[in-house]
Amino acid sequence: MSGRFALHLAFLLLLSPLVSLHAADPVAAGGPAAITAEDVRPHIELLAGPDFRGRSGLDALRTARYMAAHFKAVGLQPLFDGEFLQPIPGATEAGKQTRVIGRNVGALLPGSDPELKDEVIIISAHFDHLGVREGQTYAGADDNASGVSMLLETARRFASLEEKPRRSIAFVGFDLEERMLWGSRWFAAHPPWPLEQVKLFITADMIGRSLGDLPLPLVFVLGSEHSTEVRELLDSTSVPDQLSIARLGIDLIGTRSDYGPFRDREVPFLFFSTGEHPDYHTPQDTPERIDYPKVARVSTFIADLTTAVANTDEPPKWTEPQVADVEEARTLNRITSLLLEADKGPEIQLGGMQRFFVSQVHSKTDYIVRRGDISAAERKWLTRAAQLLMLSVF
Repeated sequence: MSGRFALHLAFLLLLSPLVSLHAADPVAAGGPAAITAEDVRPHIELLAGPDFRGRSGLDALRTARYMAAHFKAVGLQPLFDGEFLQPIPGATEAGKQTRVIGRNVGALLPGSDPELKDEVIIISAHFDHLGVREGQTYAGADDNASGVSMLLETARRFASLEEKPRRSIAFVGFDLEERMLWGSRWFAAHPPWPLEQVKLFITADMIGRSLGDLPLPLVFVLGSEHSTEVRELLDSTSVPDQLSIARLGIDLIGTRSDYGPFRDREVPFLFFSTGEHPDYHTPQDTPERIDYPKVARVSTFIADLTTAVANTDEPPKWTEPQVADVEEARTLNRITSLLLEADKGPEIQLGGMQRFFVSQVHSKTDYIVRRGDISAAERKWLTRAAQLLMLSVF
C-alpha cells in the first residue's frame, strides 16, 4: 500500500476513530465462558461469503433472519412485541403504502433480579454492508461480520448461563448503518422500552483487523469519558492475553457508528473497534484476512465487561466528559512510534517535514506519558496535533 494511504488510515480513527442451531451447554454461575476463534469463524465466513452478497437489501434481510434463528435457537426472547425483527419504514408517499427499507433484529435475556431486571444493557453490532457494486461483491468481513460474530457468540454464552445476570441484556443487530445509521436511529426513536431503562449501550464495529495494518494487538474503546462507573468497570475487567485496551475520547472521531443516536440521548455507551485498514469499504475486506483469535479476545472482553455491569448494585450514569486521560497520549505515542519505524521500510515513506512533525508529536506524547498526567491544555494540543498530522501528512 502507498505511504499516503497507510498514514491516512492510521490517523483516521484518531481524528474522526453458518447458523448454529443448538444451544450451548449450561455454564455455571460466574460469567460466560471464553469465546474462541472457532466460535466466531463460521459466522464471519458465512456472512462475508458469496451467498450473502455483501448483506445489502434482500441479502441484509436474509442476514437478519439468520441472526433471529440463532437467537431463537439459543433460547432468547424476541425483543419487539413477540417478534425478533423490527421493520424500518422509509418515506411514505401520498396515497401509497409505507415501504419497509430494512429491519433491525433483537433478542432479550431477562435479568434475574426482580428489582433490577427492568434495567437493560444493550450489546449490538450492525450487520448490513455495501452489497454488490459494478459486479464486485463487497463482502464486509471486518465491516461488520466481525462485530456480528461477537454479538451472536456473546448471546449464546449469556443464554447458556445457569445463573442469569441481575440486569436484562438485549442483543441487537442494526440494519442500514451504512446509510447514515438509519437502523440505530430508528431503534433509538422507537425502543422496546423507555431509553431511560438502558444503563449501557455497547456496539462493536470492525474488530477483526488492525489500524492501518500496523502491528497493534489492541482494541480502541471510546465513550468511557461519559460515565465514571463505566470507566471504573472498564479498567477493572480482566483483559485476555495478547489484547490491550486503548481508551480514546469519542470527540476524536465524531459520529462513526451506531453509538451516535444513544450518545445524543445521553445513554452511557462504549464503542469497540480495532480501527480502519486498507481494505475498508473495498472488495478486499474478506474472511481470509480476519484475525479470528483477536475477534474472539475482543468478544470475550465485551462479555466479561457486560457481566460486571449487569451485576453491579448501582448502574452507570451519564456525565459530561471527565478529566483528560493520559491513555490517549499513550495511544498516539504508540502509533507515531510505529509510523516512524515503518518509515524505515518500503511501505511507508514520509517526507522530510512529515517525518519531523510526526517525530515532534511522538516526543511530546512521550513526555506526557513519562510524566504520567495530562493537563486540559495538553489535551487540546493533542487534538490539534492529530488534526495537523492529518493536514500536513496527507
